[in-house]
Amino acid sequence: MTGSIFHLQRFSLFDGPGVRTVVFLKGCPLQCVWCHNPEGFSAAPQIMYDAARCIGCGDCAGVCKNGAHAFTQGVHVYDRSLCTGCGTCAAVCCTQALSLVGRQLSVEEVMAEVMKDAPLYRESGGGVTLSGGEPLLQADFAIALLKECKKQGLTSCVETCGMVDTDKLMQAARFTDLFYFDYKATGEEMHRKLCGGPQTPVLENLARLEAIQARVVLRCPMVPGANLCPEHILGIAETAGKYTCIHEVQLEPFHRLGLGKAGKLGIEGMYDTAPPARAEIEHYCEKITGICGKRCIVS
Repeated sequence: MTGSIFHLQRFSLFDGPGVRTVVFLKGCPLQCVWCHNPEGFSAAPQIMYDAARCIGCGDCAGVCKNGAHAFTQGVHVYDRSLCTGCGTCAAVCCTQALSLVGRQLSVEEVMAEVMKDAPLYRESGGGVTLSGGEPLLQADFAIALLKECKKQGLTSCVETCGMVDTDKLMQAARFTDLFYFDYKATGEEMHRKLCGGPQTPVLENLARLEAIQARVVLRCPMVPGANLCPEHILGIAETAGKYTCIHEVQLEPFHRLGLGKAGKLGIEGMYDTAPPARAEIEHYCEKITGICGKRCIVS
């Protein structure tokens, strides 16, 4: 069994307890306008093109069988509609102006990388976190990874948008120590506008995690001009207070790290605004804790 992976991040300190290795799986059912990992939208491999690195050598055009690369008066023209994501062009690009995002790895290959830091996991209480994209969009592969982590005595976390098959979520929960569950917008209208999908299935899955008393951290991106409003702050607080499985709320201030990657992938329409002031988000944390009584932090 293999999965489509776009990054393996070792020594992460922000995606669960202790030192962790984060496995980023490609593919997501949502397309949030502020996403900092837009390379996780599509499950298919993609070419990332950085025009600033291109020296116009023409090697990519020489190896591309589909004519996706051409040079007109020395200017590199890349036609994504002709690209199959095979990665041949990236392999010959000496400046890394072209890079392949997404590769097929087996459970064994991922675990071989994960186990390189096994002593650090034991000393710090860390382990493995599955992220994305939406890791449970590749549910069978994700569950196989989670099972193997348990066999190796590693703790496991899953970062999920909640828009996943409920049966697969319940299967994954058997092998997951902690869920980071996204609460991105309040109400159907806001959720569809900002995330590209309904909120109802997300809340239904959160209720299922409540029923089995899974351990959950509610993660909430805070984006000025989008969801940073009193209605959403109240929605976060009420949701956190409603579910006993939620033991902590994390507010995540918007940043621009996804914008550059989106441009290199040819993705348009991503949200761009100034990040919120940390003091403002800390103020909202206090309000949320005051309403629901749960610990709320700025991540």
